[in-house]
Amino acid sequence: MSRPEIKVPPPGPKSQEIISKDNELIMQSFARWYPFVAKRGQGVWLEDLDGNKYLDFNSGIGVTNVGHAHPRVVQAIKDQAEKLLHYSLTDFLYETPVRLAEKLVKITPGSFPKKVFYTNSGAESIEAAIKVARGHFRGARPYIIAFAGSFHGRTMGALSLTASKPVQRRGFAPLVPGVVHVPYPYCYRCPFRQKYPDCNLWCVDYIEEWVLKKYVPPEEVAAIVFEPIAGEGGYIVPPPEFFRRLKELADKYGILLVDDEVQAGIGRTGKWFAIEHWGVEPDLIAIAKGIASGLPLGALVGRREIMNLPPGSHASTFGGNPVSCAAAIAALEVIEEEKLLENTTRVGEHAMKRLNEMKEEIPAIGDVRGKGLMIGVELIKQDGSPNPELLRKTLDIAFKSGLLVIGAGLSTIRIAPPLIITKEEMDVGLDILYNSIRKALQETP
Repeated sequence: MSRPEIKVPPPGPKSQEIISKDNELIMQSFARWYPFVAKRGQGVWLEDLDGNKYLDFNSGIGVTNVGHAHPRVVQAIKDQAEKLLHYSLTDFLYETPVRLAEKLVKITPGSFPKKVFYTNSGAESIEAAIKVARGHFRGARPYIIAFAGSFHGRTMGALSLTASKPVQRRGFAPLVPGVVHVPYPYCYRCPFRQKYPDCNLWCVDYIEEWVLKKYVPPEEVAAIVFEPIAGEGGYIVPPPEFFRRLKELADKYGILLVDDEVQAGIGRTGKWFAIEHWGVEPDLIAIAKGIASGLPLGALVGRREIMNLPPGSHASTFGGNPVSCAAAIAALEVIEEEKLLENTTRVGEHAMKRLNEMKEEIPAIGDVRGKGLMIGVELIKQDGSPNPELLRKTLDIAFKSGLLVIGAGLSTIRIAPPLIITKEEMDVGLDILYNSIRKALQETP
C-alpha cells in the first residue's frame, strides 16, 4: 500500500502556470473545488505536475470506476485504435457497439427484451430519454415529472429536468416546456417537515394528490425521471419503500419510469445499477460516466417496445464510437472478473462504519448516508443548518494533505473512490478526512 506524498505545497509552480493559462484561455463556466492539475493516474492514485501524489476519492466524478489506467482497458483502447477509430454508427455498422450492447442488456434490471442507443455523455443520454419517452407516445403525453434537488445535465433538455442549484438554470430561460418538479425524498431535511416513517411516504402521495389531481393530467405525463441516489444534490438515499411506491403510481397511470444511473451506475453502489437495491425495473435507464473508464460514452437502455423512434428522428455522430465501446467492454469485464461489486460493498460498509463513528464524535457531521462507494457526509452548523464554509475548508485542507475529495449539495462531502480501493487505502483517506474536518472546525466560526 502506498500513501499520499506532498513534495511541494500545492499548487506548485508548474501547476500554477497551467492554472494561469487555463483561466486565460478556457471559459470558466464551471466551479472547481481546488486547483489540482492532474498529470498521471494509476489505480487509486494521482500525481500533479509538481510531483505530488494524491489518493483519489472522487474517480474523476464517478468515471474511473476500475481505477486509473487499468491495463485491460488501456490495452483494449490500443488494440481498437489500431483497427478503427471512427465511422459513425448511426450511418454504418461495426462490431464493438453490438458486443457492448449484448452486455448492457444482460446487466441492466429487467428480463424483458431491450435495445440500446449510444451517446457521448450523461446529458446526451438524458436528452435521448426525453425524446424516446415523448416519442413513444407520439406527442400525446408532453409532460415529464422530475425531482427538485436532482441533477440530470446542463444541455437544454437535461437542464430542464435539473434542479439542484439555481446557478445551473439562471439566465437560460425559457427552458424546455412541460417539465414539472416535485420534492425529492430527502429524509434528513424533509421538504414537507415530516419524519420518516411516520410520513407514510407523503412525497409519493403528494405527486398524485397535488400534481396529477390538481393541474397535470396524468394521461398527458410521459415519464417520471429520477436519480436512484441524488448525486449533485447531496448523495441523498431515498427510504426503502420509495421506489416501489413510485413504480405503483407510474403503472397506475401508464407513466414511464426513467432511471438516471449516470453517476450511481456501473457498480458504484455495489450493484450494477443502484435501482437494484430497491427491486424496481425502470422502463429506461440512462448511463454514462463509469461505463468506459474515462473515454466519452453514454447509453440509453430501455424496453424494446419503447425504444421505437422512427429512423431519422434521433442520431449521434460519435455515439457508440468503437474505441469507447472497446474500453467499456474491457471495464465491464474487469468489474466482473475482479469481483469489484463485492469489493465495493465490503469496503463501502467499512467506510460507513468508520464515518458513523466519526459522526458520534464530531457534532458537525450531521448525517452519513450512502450505498457501496457512493457515500455522503453532510456537515452542519450548531443549529443543524448546512455548513458550506466548513465543507470548503475541509476539502481544501484534505487537498493540501494528499486527498482528492469534493462536495455535493450545500455542504456534503461526496466519497466516490475507484471501485478497486482496498480497506487499507480507504482508511488512509478517512484518516486524512477526519483530521481535515477537525482542523477546518478550528478555522471556521
